[in-house]
Amino acid sequence: MSCQNDDHGCCCGDESDGCCCGDSSESCCGGGGGCCGCDHDDADELSRFIVGPIETNCYVYASKGECMVVDPGAVGAAIADALGDLHVRYIVATHGHGDHVGGVKGLRDATGAPYAISAADAEQATHAGEPSEQGRSYDDDAPLPDITLEDGDVLHLGTATFTVVATPGHTPGGIVLVGGGTATGLAFVGDTLFAGSCGRTDLVGGDAAALAASLEHLKDILAPNTVIFCGHGDYTVMSHELETNPCLK
Repeated sequence: MSCQNDDHGCCCGDESDGCCCGDSSESCCGGGGGCCGCDHDDADELSRFIVGPIETNCYVYASKGECMVVDPGAVGAAIADALGDLHVRYIVATHGHGDHVGGVKGLRDATGAPYAISAADAEQATHAGEPSEQGRSYDDDAPLPDITLEDGDVLHLGTATFTVVATPGHTPGGIVLVGGGTATGLAFVGDTLFAGSCGRTDLVGGDAAALAASLEHLKDILAPNTVIFCGHGDYTVMSHELETNPCLK
């Protein structure tokens, strides 16, 4: 497990003390100030842990002493250790593929936090510890969820909110989490959208037409300055993707 230190300030620090977004002047979180300055005790913080065999981005968003862990794809117990005394309010999976849920059981066992995923992907996630169609298996099968997420649901976290947006296509129950409150200007998009590309649809449950419709919906609802935190690889900004990403043309 590694904690990424990005060049533009959107994840700084190391896994021993957590990472937080850089100064809002660098347009992290859309410049909205939702994640600004590691030196301010009351600032929201964003950590990225890169986990598992295909380097899944696991994000930890913290606000007012509590946090949401997004896509713990592996080493759930180690993620819990890295969080220290931070209270885990939610464990959220953007979709049910094993590389995004393989660490859910370990993290939930260590923290007691409720696990949330869309109903459409909940059953698929329970097979994360079994060999996939690509022959990979991950730490553990995910448990059945404590919370099933639907389009329009809102998760409250300190002074931040995250609205669930259904984005089927990569999987039947893929979701995006759009930040509000002090998290305004960011979105966790899982494997729906990447810098320069988008989620594959050739795996079981994939649907190219559904993904295209989901991407059109994201174009409509995400402001151009929204910072996009993807399930793999680097973060990006919606305006850049609108200009350059062939999946959004």
